[in-house]
Amino acid sequence: EVPGSVSVRAATDQDGASILRVVTDAFGPEEGPQVAGLVGALEDAGDVRASLVAVVDGGVVGHVQLNRSWVDAPREVLEVLVLSPLSVAPAWQGRGVGTALLAAAVTEARRLGAPVVFLEGDPAFYGPRGWVPAGPLGFTRPSVRIPEAAFQAVVLDAREEWMTGALVYCDPFWRCDCVGLR
Repeated sequence: EVPGSVSVRAATDQDGASILRVVTDAFGPEEGPQVAGLVGALEDAGDVRASLVAVVDGGVVGHVQLNRSWVDAPREVLEVLVLSPLSVAPAWQGRGVGTALLAAAVTEARRLGAPVVFLEGDPAFYGPRGWVPAGPLGFTRPSVRIPEAAFQAVVLDAREEWMTGALVYCDPFWRCDCVGLR
């Protein structure tokens, strides 16, 4: 349960250092710097469509980002969103902050008119929060390094039947070597 003092809002320029700290801490000393580098690379490339923070008493305790990528669909190349990364400061993990960020991100994706949002993650965490395996929906993983079970999606109202095919990540995911669970 998220305490009443937690709120989710759009990130501002002033949140940058706090976001990088939360991402680094959430992913730990081995992966944290690499994932924090991805956040910056996506921003620098202009691929970020939304960046949201969870705040307690004015301090950032969580972050989620929606980034532009594509599905190589039969009719045309389709812009979609990839939710990555989702980060919650270790002291706030297991308290509903990640769930609140996920819900806010899906609401924002819907507002942006996205047909589908994808992520790589643990089905045990994301499944109860509305995410489903993307393969049976007609999508293929952007890399064989992503376990099939980890390749998940939320389908939104803008999706049409022809919108299937291979997910193609935007360049920063590849440059930062942040494709596939390690």
